[in-house]
Amino acid sequence: MSELLDRYLLVLRAERGASEHTLRAYGADLAALRARLLERGRDLQSARLVDLREHLAAVAEGAPAAASIRRRVAALRSFFKWMVSEGLIPDSPAARLRSPRLPVKVPRYLDEQDAAALVEAPIQEGWLHDRNRALLELMYGAGLRVGEVSALDRDDIDLGQLLVTVRKGKGRKERRVPFGPPAAEALGLWMRQLPAQGRALFLNHRGGRLSARAIHTIVGDSALKNGQPRVNPHALRHSAATHMLASGADLRAIQEQLGHASLSTTQRYAHVSLERLLEVHRSAHPHGRRAAGGASGAPDRLEPFDPEEAP
Repeated sequence: MSELLDRYLLVLRAERGASEHTLRAYGADLAALRARLLERGRDLQSARLVDLREHLAAVAEGAPAAASIRRRVAALRSFFKWMVSEGLIPDSPAARLRSPRLPVKVPRYLDEQDAAALVEAPIQEGWLHDRNRALLELMYGAGLRVGEVSALDRDDIDLGQLLVTVRKGKGRKERRVPFGPPAAEALGLWMRQLPAQGRALFLNHRGGRLSARAIHTIVGDSALKNGQPRVNPHALRHSAATHMLASGADLRAIQEQLGHASLSTTQRYAHVSLERLLEVHRSAHPHGRRAAGGASGAPDRLEPFDPEEAP
């Protein structure tokens, strides 16, 4: 990788708090563009809009997902904008790049009974059972991302106030998130077994921090042992948001809980069932209450309309 790219990635890490995943992805995307330009005797500072479009078109021939193309466009925009700010180029050739639209997908989620069954599913012996139960209860109870759970330290848990401090959320934003008594009970049992030394909240067999990959395995295996289809950690997070929304929480509160930067991201969870919508309407709408309670005086049976009797 070139010195120029190294400088840019250092800025992303130090000043913008980019995650390791973002750094790897952006680094690979930009290195691929640089290699294509070098084949033509060019460099990044001489890149033109047509070069970027040709590069993205070549990448698209491999049929990557739209989200992958959007990330590549974001990487190019960010990098060339930084080059302009550093005085390395006068204008960004990526400013006019357009990202493909993503299809709106309803996140997969579990109903309340299946979610409750899953978090109670661990069947291992001893400390593994207690760790996995605490892990699943916290993921569902607080709606955390898998990377956030892996990064938690024991000091991030406040059992007195039922709060978890997420210090390494998406975009490196810190937030405090509530969880319920079931998670507090499971966490208390697990934390009493932690060794005196060390910071990580969830440990693996060797005493190190539990990885995101291991958490994926635990969630999937717990579902299978419970007779459910394999699910990933995102399903627990989506389930938490869905159940909060169905119970009356507003989208802004869910946005804060999940750590979404944009409310539009949270709106994916607004897939309330028709039954729930009818229930809310009957209890909250003035005419809904009248119809449900019979206060409107509506007849039990409507007589057929006779035009001869009409005034």
